[in-house]
Parts: sequence; C-alpha cells; structure tokens
Amino acid sequence: MNRASLAALAFLALSGGAASAGPCTSEIDKIEKAVSAPNSMYGPTARQSIGAQDSREPTPESIAQAQKRADAHYQDVLNEAKALDAANNSKCQEVVKQVKDLVGM
Repeated sequence: MNRASLAALAFLALSGGAASAGPCTSEIDKIEKAVSAPNSMYGPTARQSIGAQDSREPTPESIAQAQKRADAHYQDVLNEAKALDAANNSKCQEVVKQVKDLVGM
C-alpha cells in the first residue's frame, strides 16, 4: 500500500470516529482522564453522613463502604451520560454536570 492510500485510510478512520461522537463526548473524556490521572484531585465523593456530623470517628470499614457507594453512584451517573451521548441526546449535558459535581470539578 502506498503512502497516499495509507493517509486516506487513516483520515477515513479518524473522521468516522469523530462523526460518531455525541454532544458530550469530549467533556466525558475530560472527566474520565481527570479522575483516572495519577494523584488526581478529582474523584467520586458523597454527602457527609449524619454520623460524621455527630462527631463520630469513622472506622476503616465505614470509610471503605462510603467510598464503594460513591464509586458506584459515580459509575451509574457516568454510564447514563455515556448512553445519552451515544444516542445524541443533548440531555447528556445535564448529566455531565452531575458527574462533574460528583467528582469535584
């Protein structure tokens, strides 16, 4: 295959990916990169519990459980944003805002 054919093939492959991108694809990618970056300051969080407000000291188990719930909720909302984005539904923008709030962006 000559260089012109390879360049044309690469262009078609890349342009096809861009054509299938939804209205929130770039924002979702930014969020995922920020959350997964080493030593990231962003990550799934949850609201403070009543127990924490009552000056109770958290246990390692309660911390792990809270992190697990926050991670699961983050994944659920992120998956909703991705599904709406894949369907070209502009409502994904509202859900992306929720995801950003969940990770502190």
